[in-house]
Amino acid sequence: MIKKLLLFLPALLLSIHTYAQHSDENAHIKQLKLYEDTLKTLGKTFINDETDLVRKNANYKFIKTMVSALKVPNSFLYHFDSVKTVSIINSPDNRFRIFTWPIMNEDGSYRFYGTIQMNTGGFLKMYPLEDYSPFLKNAEDSVVNNRKWLGAQYYKIVPVYGAKTYYILLGWKGNTVKSTKKVIDVLSFNDAGPVFGMPVFDGNGKTRHRVVFEYARQASMLLRYEPEQNLIVFDHLAPPDAKEKNKPETFGPDLTYDGYKLKNGRWVYVEQLDMRNVPDNSSNAIDPQYVDPKKQAARDKKLVPTSH
Repeated sequence: MIKKLLLFLPALLLSIHTYAQHSDENAHIKQLKLYEDTLKTLGKTFINDETDLVRKNANYKFIKTMVSALKVPNSFLYHFDSVKTVSIINSPDNRFRIFTWPIMNEDGSYRFYGTIQMNTGGFLKMYPLEDYSPFLKNAEDSVVNNRKWLGAQYYKIVPVYGAKTYYILLGWKGNTVKSTKKVIDVLSFNDAGPVFGMPVFDGNGKTRHRVVFEYARQASMLLRYEPEQNLIVFDHLAPPDAKEKNKPETFGPDLTYDGYKLKNGRWVYVEQLDMRNVPDNSSNAIDPQYVDPKKQAARDKKLVPTSH
């Protein structure tokens, strides 16, 4: 009898352990769903509300709630699909994911927020992103960490593997009431954490650490990655006439396209791309993963019942 019990005991213990593990996972998922509901509501508030203080208070609560949610074990596997006001994208190698979102200021400019969550297999390892844009005087030539970030809302991550792996980030960077910006940035990691910027963009006799585009706020600009050709393609921006050549807030697409082609781990500038050879994988000038905060606000308002 004792021998039978001893034979049965390991299986019993394994069964108890498995049951406890599944119970913990279910509890964590329920907890994350509750956090997700709160984040969804707060996200709509910081995009839609017309009062500056209300938007900023909602954002403050959103950040605290997000940190609490990410502390839940194995939160990296949870997608937060209903939180539409925040861009959440995983790196293709699943090494990390980035959360980014904008808050509009009273003057029509934006401040960006975000965090990088590493895939640790359980415990939380994250790097908050602090928008340092007003103090970066030489944005295209700067190498910075997560505490001096050139804020943006990212919609694409492109890994570049080599002796030192790095990641291309495509992002929208709302600027002022007059102009909008987009950015091609570079993310890598060292022992201290994330590093933004790397001298890998060659063109026009210059090497850049990142590429920043500025154009009229009412215009739309295509900026996307074509994996079949290892090519970042974008609208060529031009002023409406020669007198405005030093006023990027007047620039817009001129129906020609330029790009950066990946060659030996670097990105080489190419002009006058023949777009007939570039597949049209987007229904408009914006990457399908990009969440335009203004359009999202309009959609959300349709979903919110009016008071009587």
